[in-house]
Amino acid sequence: MAPNLLTDTNSPLNADQARRVQQALADLDAAQRQWLSGYLAGLNAQSAGAPQAGNAQTAPTPSAALTVLYGSQTGNAEGVAELAAERARAQGFDVTLASMADAGKKTLKAVERLLVVVSTQGDGDPPDPALEFHELMMGRKAPKLAGLRFAVLGLGDASYEHFCHTAKEFDARLAELGGEAILERTDCDVDYEEKAEAWIDQVLESLAGDLATPPPAQAADAGMSQSAQPRYSKKHPFMAEVLTSQPLNGRGSDKQTLHLELSLEDSGLEYLPGDAVGVVPQNDPAHVDELIEMLKLDAESPLEEGRVLRDALLTDFEVTTLTRPFLQQWAEWSQAPELRRLLSEEARDELRDWLQGRHIIDVIEQFPVDGIDAAQFSAALRKLPPRLYSIASSQAAAPDEVHLTVAVVRYATHGRSRNGVTTNYLADQIEPGDRVPIYIDRNKQFKLPDDDDAPLIMIGPGTGVAPFRAFLQEREERGASGDNWLFFGDRHFRSDFLYQAEWLKWRQHGLLTRLDVAFSRDQPEKVYVQDRLREQAETLYAWLEAGAYVYVCGDAEFMAPDVHQALRDVIREQGGHGEAGADDYLRQMQQEKRYQRDIY
Repeated sequence: MAPNLLTDTNSPLNADQARRVQQALADLDAAQRQWLSGYLAGLNAQSAGAPQAGNAQTAPTPSAALTVLYGSQTGNAEGVAELAAERARAQGFDVTLASMADAGKKTLKAVERLLVVVSTQGDGDPPDPALEFHELMMGRKAPKLAGLRFAVLGLGDASYEHFCHTAKEFDARLAELGGEAILERTDCDVDYEEKAEAWIDQVLESLAGDLATPPPAQAADAGMSQSAQPRYSKKHPFMAEVLTSQPLNGRGSDKQTLHLELSLEDSGLEYLPGDAVGVVPQNDPAHVDELIEMLKLDAESPLEEGRVLRDALLTDFEVTTLTRPFLQQWAEWSQAPELRRLLSEEARDELRDWLQGRHIIDVIEQFPVDGIDAAQFSAALRKLPPRLYSIASSQAAAPDEVHLTVAVVRYATHGRSRNGVTTNYLADQIEPGDRVPIYIDRNKQFKLPDDDDAPLIMIGPGTGVAPFRAFLQEREERGASGDNWLFFGDRHFRSDFLYQAEWLKWRQHGLLTRLDVAFSRDQPEKVYVQDRLREQAETLYAWLEAGAYVYVCGDAEFMAPDVHQALRDVIREQGGHGEAGADDYLRQMQQEKRYQRDIY
């Protein structure tokens, strides 16, 4: 008998209770079991503090209501919102936690205290689940919100022009509608955790006076106990052994794509198709050495916590990507008129063009500064963020393993060769047998349907096909009967048909019902996946009408908008819908979780 099997002989439960509990636990993953343990502990605490029968009872003191609303694409904003909700409950607030996908005008008008946590996607766009709520709030039908007290936290990437744009829009609009800001909006870069936690603490401190009773001591640490944290995380990654690293492109390709298999043995890490792996990389040693030399610094210059400059630049700081905060700091140090002009509001468009292909080292070379020490320079850098890669395997098919599909980034601009930070690390610094620091990043917005009979339409050019390999492995293991249709695209059929043998095997065996491919450079006129969607318009619309789930993974700047437009065109033409009707059709699909995107 397995040591973890629950029975009536090793527990205070009777045989039927033990059987039912065992069945329930079998359907839960590690995160769900962890949550359940906390929930049961809370019930026990309530029971321990409950008044005994026959004792005099006083009416409970009503707690202040607080709504935490989030708009999240990959799960980061949702995670911050959940933490805010946990800490607020620990202080005594009556908390409602909700996605913007479930928020509407009626519920918003009743809110007195509101915390908003929202990310920004692509060119300043809201995350997909927040699109309808954003449209409501920015339109003429937005509710008047006199008496509302609110605070907004934005998540974004400071290397993008429209950094935290959605948060800025919500913050300004809530004030326009009559709300009063509890504190100034906070915008977080990719290393958002510490800043987000500080925002939560500040907000709750500002609202503490609304509670009938003071918050309990140490309540600010609620939700951050060791028991509530995953064993391995971004701050404490698992050192996964590289089992396999093999090229996916054929001879003659101008691309380099790797298939990596990492061991999860003894980690306890669990994932679902649609989740991502966060890889904690190191910078290119040659680039770090060139940077130190150009700054005329000593590689062994001491920093805080016993670190020296070179080691810190290798592992701790982003030393390539340019952000506006770094440019502003360098402009202050250099006093370079040209750089200061580029940072002016009048030169915003010119700056966007100027930044293309430039890294930190290019700024240092063009606008040299003397006398900057190691501590000053490192303080101007942001933390080196992990990179997320869609998981290309099902854990049911590959126990104790996780597979990644990595497009290696190499190019040349402004007289220098460039490498992607993480892809260079995985391609050039890591070999089978080495260990890579990783963690699992959950993506609740990109998940297979519970219904195994539901048809799937998967659209993933290039490495965007990775999660669909996981989807099909999972459906094969589950014996799912639903039809599956894959649209894949890349440059050349002969050299860039990633995982070709697997797709053809699944096509032959019937798991993959349809396969449409677009190889853009195999003919004079380029053909992309969105063109194949339009070619198959009649059949595609029939699948949509039959309840198909549509998944899109890949480039957010070009591919995703083009695919979205193609879907709109198909729905409009085949269904007899107008432009507004096609938009409503897709919006309804999003609400039903039948149109999901993992774009970057």
